[in-house]
Amino acid sequence: MDRESLVRRHNVQQQELDPRSPVSVGNGEFAFTMDLTGLQTLPGAYPVGARDDLPPGTLLGTQAQWGWHSVPSAASYDLAGSTVLYDSPRGPVPYVDMVGDIVNDRETDTSHAETWLRANPHRLDLGRIGFRLVEDGVERALTPADIAGTEQTLDLWTGVVTSRFSVAGYRVKVTTACHPDRDELGLRVESPALGTGLVIGIDFPYGSEAWHDAADWAKPEAHTTCLGAASPGELRGDSSWVVHRELDDSRYDVVITGRELQVQQTGDHSVRVGPEQRGTVLDLSIAFVSSGDGDCVPRGNNRAGWQATTAGRAAEPGSGVVRALEIEAGSRVAAASAGYWPEFWGSGGAIELDGTDDLRAKELERRIVLSQYLTAVNCSGSMPPQETGLVCNSWRGRFHLEMHWWHAAHFAQWNRPALLLPSLRWYSTVLETSRRTAKEQSFAGARWPKQVGPDGRESPSPIGTFLIWQQPHPIYLAELAYRANPGREVLEEFAEIVFESAEFMAGFAHPTQRGFELGPPLVPAQESYGSIRGRVSNPTFELAYWQWALGIASEWRRRLGLEPVAEWDRVAEGMVKPHVMDGVYAAIDVEPFTIRTDHPSMLCALGVLPETPLIDPAIMRATLHDVLADWDWASTWGWDYPVMAMTAARLEDPEAAVNALLLDAGKNTVLANGHNRQTDSLPLYLPGNGGLLAAVALMAAGWDNGPQRHAPGFPPEWTVAWEGLVKAP
Repeated sequence: MDRESLVRRHNVQQQELDPRSPVSVGNGEFAFTMDLTGLQTLPGAYPVGARDDLPPGTLLGTQAQWGWHSVPSAASYDLAGSTVLYDSPRGPVPYVDMVGDIVNDRETDTSHAETWLRANPHRLDLGRIGFRLVEDGVERALTPADIAGTEQTLDLWTGVVTSRFSVAGYRVKVTTACHPDRDELGLRVESPALGTGLVIGIDFPYGSEAWHDAADWAKPEAHTTCLGAASPGELRGDSSWVVHRELDDSRYDVVITGRELQVQQTGDHSVRVGPEQRGTVLDLSIAFVSSGDGDCVPRGNNRAGWQATTAGRAAEPGSGVVRALEIEAGSRVAAASAGYWPEFWGSGGAIELDGTDDLRAKELERRIVLSQYLTAVNCSGSMPPQETGLVCNSWRGRFHLEMHWWHAAHFAQWNRPALLLPSLRWYSTVLETSRRTAKEQSFAGARWPKQVGPDGRESPSPIGTFLIWQQPHPIYLAELAYRANPGREVLEEFAEIVFESAEFMAGFAHPTQRGFELGPPLVPAQESYGSIRGRVSNPTFELAYWQWALGIASEWRRRLGLEPVAEWDRVAEGMVKPHVMDGVYAAIDVEPFTIRTDHPSMLCALGVLPETPLIDPAIMRATLHDVLADWDWASTWGWDYPVMAMTAARLEDPEAAVNALLLDAGKNTVLANGHNRQTDSLPLYLPGNGGLLAAVALMAAGWDNGPQRHAPGFPPEWTVAWEGLVKAP
């Protein structure tokens, strides 16, 4: 397979400003999203829609996994004020709830404590980098009217963006890239305009508690920005300037490196970068480093945490270091990117559909290629990602653990488990917190939270804390990692996470005369039942997930030569069967049984999951047809379409699988940049991209005990070439 041709025919090329479709460069830990100038010159032209009384945000973010901030609280807030006792079959159980409520995804009547606890910590925009013009000594921002003749290409094969445009009568070429191993941006600007007033400005905001915006520009007094003096760079000929940032307890440095640069602090939170002596080339790198501590002292030079890969190495004739000396700082970053991305594309799996005449195949291949790039940039880091990745904030940048499977499961299916493992390891950092949650509810094991920041502290919610479908996710993800790289090392590293998850699950299921049941209280994956959480029980998907995941946990013990846990097997084998009404699976087993909005999550019980003794394929086939015939598509989410595709594929209906992936619905929109748009205020949704990749991997490589024909989830008349994928469970 010619992977380079496969990838490059889907390069993102834009000639006009599309306010919904900026492109990003990144490495999973850091990302930078840009407009048609290759920088963030026009943030207002790429809006994130306003919510209630909140002004619009912007899609043009600069974010890192370590970049978090908390606004100092008026009091010492904790979750005690939101904790409510709920009746359960085992007696009263404390749950973190809310005094207020969430209506149409909006918080209403929350207490000050709840508002703060839901909003902090929040992910931080680390800085906005854009072009400016200095005219007659006065610096001004550029507007869309200043820019003409725009052309931009994101070369997926190298991860490098090339942008061309005209400003003030001059052509400008900008090369933008991200270092694959560091939180470092590389920029090269080539234009005569640099000699007539075109400069780069970097502005720094305060952190924002707003739902959708990582930057607050209205509090200049609440933070400090200090530019230090120039110092020699790590390579001969380079100079570096450090901008030290302090926002309450958050501190970081911004290291600007290049040759023949002029760097000035032009405002309380603004820095200007231009060429010395009116040059025509500006080649620089901008690195973002979490410094942890330090004081903001003007003219100081705090470079805590900054280490270049070549630091301390002697330059020898003919060595790589000498060759590096010939390349300036920004171009070195672009070269590193151009070295990394071909290795990424050459590794793991690939699917090619170009040999199929059906136009659906062309569009599906585009979505597949772009989704691999976007999830590598946004979802492969050391923490589970937020639903908008490192582009912009949603839910204040806090991540949702029930979405972790959708962000990251596909990495293992595409035989790139190294991109899954960092976020899977995060669970060990919150294991003790999750054990305490389980213990407070009189359960053993670990109960994983729902909506959190890096500290793992739960958020008050009338829905999130009652979800249970995130509990088996670490088991599933660990199993996928093992299937991609079967060996004792994976088993030993994640055994504790798998076993503690299973221990909670076995205890949460309660015995009755019918068998083992789930809830009440609970909220299923289909969150339409939040208002009746106190009486919801036995959701179809969760019943099957409990049975399957407990079986996998028991298999892990056998692989490790450990004694079985009889209770896990007893619970798995004794789970009650899901409720059936009119020949189809209901969502839950109490009234109203099925509400036809939000996620049709009962389909996950045979699709996301393999066939289990609880689920009858004939009934699931009828359920799929029932959903496709009548569902409120406007209320769905981007991962619902891959759900339907996986169910259809496992039921050996490949035409329905393809149709589901490409269903013409607003929440299934995939933009020119590959992002899965949902709404104006949720302009991208990475679980949709990850779900697509999980679905097509299953459709191409098949699943255990599935049909033996090539690419069983695709129509037989399609020409499907694939390699390197891992068969699904």
